[in-house]
Amino acid sequence: MYYLYIIKSQGKNWYYVGITDNPAQRLKEHNLGKTKSTKPYRPFDLVYTESYTSKTECRRRELFIKNNHAAKQALIEHINTALSSNG
Repeated sequence: MYYLYIIKSQGKNWYYVGITDNPAQRLKEHNLGKTKSTKPYRPFDLVYTESYTSKTECRRRELFIKNNHAAKQALIEHINTALSSNG
């Protein structure tokens, strides 16, 4: 199984979209500073995942979100609404 994931910086209004086969382990790697592009924004919370059986399909979805600002904003708004309603 492959997962599209979104993490949110706890200190800044900053989101990162990626793919992995182990979201919990990948979050740990981000929080340990093992990813250069996310290191300055630590620590993170995992706020969203989508699962896929195909790595190709998962990668296609990741690229769509990363390259489509409106889609990314809509997804982030959905996440923020869900987070605020869970209190």
